[in-house]
Amino acid sequence: MIRFVTGTGLGVGKTAASAVLARADHDAGLSVAYLKAVQTGIQVGEPGDAEFVRVAALVNVSECFRFETRFDPAIAAEQSATEINVDWLVNQAQAMSSTVDVLYLETTGGLLTPLTGDLTMGDFGTRLGAEVLIVTRVGLGSLNAAALTLEATRTRALGFGGFVVNRWPETPGVVERTTFERIGRLGKILGAIPEVDELDTHRPAPLPPELTLRSL
Repeated sequence: MIRFVTGTGLGVGKTAASAVLARADHDAGLSVAYLKAVQTGIQVGEPGDAEFVRVAALVNVSECFRFETRFDPAIAAEQSATEINVDWLVNQAQAMSSTVDVLYLETTGGLLTPLTGDLTMGDFGTRLGAEVLIVTRVGLGSLNAAALTLEATRTRALGFGGFVVNRWPETPGVVERTTFERIGRLGKILGAIPEVDELDTHRPAPLPPELTLRSL
């Protein structure tokens, strides 16, 4: 199974959510791996999202393309005169998926982020027959972003695995509670990951024990 981890916007915490989900499956006895197909905004030798997940979740990881510029993949590739071969990416993901029970594939940006040419991250997911998990927050504007991402998922006939609410506050207010409830009307919520201030995905470290997927 390929679980395609995407988000409703920049900084919602796809990488942390991927690590939490991968660790939970690993602890449950499943064989798990993680793939970052395209990493942008990272210098040579600098730990990226894959390294964070490896250390945090103790699973095998891989990274296919890396670009130093912090642009969407298609633009980053153009800037560096590199071609992103989507057929090759599909083969890599499928090969990695065939060796484990679950492969978590984290998108760069959201479903409509351009991957190469006219192809988006969502098109990549469609070719893989992946199940989409949507990472979201529950602040102002989150409901609209969650609805749009779910609509893009269904338009591409992608399977929808559920929402993951990230950075759930210790003391949620009216905005957080009502947004959570209404996102639940849109589709299944797998759970919420509590907010941890000191977490930094640019500094790989084991996940804090309190960082788990919780039912609310």
